[in-house]
Amino acid sequence: MHSDDETSPARATDPLLGRAAAQSPEQQQAAQDGDHDASADRVRLERRLYLSHTLSTWNARLFEFGAVLFLASLFPTTLLPMSVYALARGLAAVALAHPVGAWIDRGDRLAVVRASIVLQRLPVAASCSILWLLERRMATLTPRIVVGLMVLLCALAGVEKVAAMANTIAVERDWVVVVTREDDAWRRVINARMRRIDLLCKLLGPLAISIIATVSTRFAIGATLAMNVASVFFEYGCIANVYKSVPALQHNNTALPPVQHGALPSVAARFKAFLAAIVPIASFADYFRHPAFLPSFSLSLLYLTVLSFSGQFITFLLSMGFTPLHVGIARTGSTVIELSATWAAPRLMSYMGPVRGGIWSLSWQMICLTLGLGLFLRDGLGYDASHAWTSVAGLIVCIALSRLGLWGYDLCAQTIVQEEVEDGNRGAFSSVEASFQNLFELLSFATTIAFPRPEQFHWPLVISIAAVYIAGGLYAFFVRRRRGHLFHPPACLKVEAER
Repeated sequence: MHSDDETSPARATDPLLGRAAAQSPEQQQAAQDGDHDASADRVRLERRLYLSHTLSTWNARLFEFGAVLFLASLFPTTLLPMSVYALARGLAAVALAHPVGAWIDRGDRLAVVRASIVLQRLPVAASCSILWLLERRMATLTPRIVVGLMVLLCALAGVEKVAAMANTIAVERDWVVVVTREDDAWRRVINARMRRIDLLCKLLGPLAISIIATVSTRFAIGATLAMNVASVFFEYGCIANVYKSVPALQHNNTALPPVQHGALPSVAARFKAFLAAIVPIASFADYFRHPAFLPSFSLSLLYLTVLSFSGQFITFLLSMGFTPLHVGIARTGSTVIELSATWAAPRLMSYMGPVRGGIWSLSWQMICLTLGLGLFLRDGLGYDASHAWTSVAGLIVCIALSRLGLWGYDLCAQTIVQEEVEDGNRGAFSSVEASFQNLFELLSFATTIAFPRPEQFHWPLVISIAAVYIAGGLYAFFVRRRRGHLFHPPACLKVEAER
């Protein structure tokens, strides 16, 4: 007969016994402690990632809106400097998106993100210095010097925009995928929380700089400079801690072909390589052939819109007699709805998956915008139209409600891209996507340049809604090809079909 001490090892290795019976209390406690430690490590990792993302997004939103306020204060009688400034930022993002994507794919992950942080902060610091000089000495500067400083501001704005784009692509499209790896549920939670951070910074950043600017423009410029300089050290440290905590981040992409080193190329070959970097025909071809192309391109199309609470729509509302208080209330309500999408979309994806969740989100957006268009156009078109306050208010409500579908689709499309784009192709794919997003955003500005009068606003409105319908049609084609159908038929129709 064997003693209990002799039989306990046998029980511990018996595959037919349950885990609870196979483990001693000490082993169970050790396992629980290990699970607790892993959970605590995950929480610490997320906090550092969120803090770094918050600082990056906050400073980007703060300076983006602050620059508009500062230029409006410097040039109160014309919109030309602000328009040229915004155009320069957008063109830089379109032109340099592909080199940025190649840099992200081939470079060391930590070095890329750290460089993007520094290349955001230095141009902002230099821009604030120039804006402060213009604010203080505008009356004494010659027109030639003012133009030269504006050209320098536009160049710095382009660098800041490209660096911000690099940071976003690297962290959201690459780091998050590597950190979560096989845990799809965790990835969707992180995606939703990071999008929540984006929206909160989008609301609170402009509000904060607007309040500070009521004291004085110079004080607001100084505050923007101080926040950007002070945060760089915290952001730098947080992202380094995330990098050190995840060994997989320290491995370079192995799917990339090796870089060939041969004889020095000729001048013609160098020029050809330069054009290929700016106009990446090969990357565009790969993008169009990729299985995730249609969800990605549909998301980019949604940037061709004036139906958001940005400069164009706000200017229209003010021209219709709405006060800044009305606009502020409407923008706050819209942001609250957008934030709700960051809770609703993960639940929708967990219930029906990102592919079906995307078609439902886009359908909601199209329904809301169609209703808003009908309410707006019921008072007529063109110079003879007299839009009632209730019609414009109805349009505002419908636009705000449509944002639930917009951000729901944004999260669904981002999940599809993260899951389907290969490790060595994330930067290139996302940079082409960013190029289209910036291009369509520039086209949205072109609509209000072509139709600049408030009584012509129905044309940019119709163009924006048409872009949403085109995006919906492309994504519906993707869903039909992927799943064989768009929506599940009702149970009653299934019964009839079986008969």
